[in-house]
Amino acid sequence: METLRPAAWPWISTAARLGLAAVWLVAGGLKVGDLAASARAVNAYQLMSYDTAKVVGAVQPFLEITLGLLLLAGLAVRLTAGISALLMVTFIGGIVWAWSQGLQIDCGCFSSGGELAAGKDTAYGVDILRDLGFLALSGILLWRPRTRFSLDGVLMGER
Repeated sequence: METLRPAAWPWISTAARLGLAAVWLVAGGLKVGDLAASARAVNAYQLMSYDTAKVVGAVQPFLEITLGLLLLAGLAVRLTAGISALLMVTFIGGIVWAWSQGLQIDCGCFSSGGELAAGKDTAYGVDILRDLGFLALSGILLWRPRTRFSLDGVLMGER
C-alpha cells in the first residue's frame, strides 16, 4: 500500500471515514428507537446478566451514533477509529462466541437481533467477514487519520 502516491491517502482515508460513519449511524439509528429490543439482542449472546445486557443495549445505540457523528464531522478521527476498532473486535468476538456455543441468534448489528425463528439459519460467517471489513476501515483511519473535509483539518490549520 505504500506504493500509492502520498496525495491519494487523504482521499482513501476520507472514504474510509465516511463509510465507517455511515455504518455507525445506520447501526445506531436502527436500534435507538427500540432500546428494549437492543437489550434483548445483547442478552441473546448469554455473556452477561440480563440487567447488564439492558444497560449495554441502552447505551450501545447512542455510542454508535456518537461515533458516526464524530467520523462524519471528522473530529478526533484517530481516537474514534480506535474506539471503533475495539468495538469491532468485541462484536467479532461475540459472534464467534455465539457460533461456538451453537446459539441460533441474529447478531443484532443492523436489526433488533435476538433468537432466530425456527428454520432460519445463522449468518455468522458473513457477519464476521463484514465486521472484519469494518475493522479494516478503522485500521486505515488509525494508520492514516488525516482526511479531507474534516474538523480535525480545520482545527490543525490544514488547507
